Amino acid sequence: MARRRIKPADGQAAIASVLAVGEQPQLATAVRYLLEELAERAPGNSVEVRVPPFGATQCIEGPRHTRGTPPNTIELSPEIWFGLATGQITWNQALAEGKIHASGVRADISDYLPLI
Repeated sequence: MARRRIKPADGQAAIASVLAVGEQPQLATAVRYLLEELAERAPGNSVEVRVPPFGATQCIEGPRHTRGTPPNTIELSPEIWFGLATGQITWNQALAEGKIHASGVRADISDYLPLI
């Protein structure tokens, strides 16, 4: 089970704020909350999802890495992560447009998206 740092009510309020008015100060909270939600729904340590500069999480069951860069890594911008997690863009669309940098055989989290 993922350890929550952001209260669900605060995370959901941040998401609503970004969706409603594109409030950028709330984007960091929304991104972090959505990363926590992914870790909750897809527990594990075989894939690392990085959303610089706001955060990263590990998810998906499978082989655990212990040193260096994990073999299954996904990196994307906060805006693209928010769009994927909220269903505003699909995984395949973002991947085809080069908005996701994914490496490794497990680096496909499309089965878990959107989160809300």
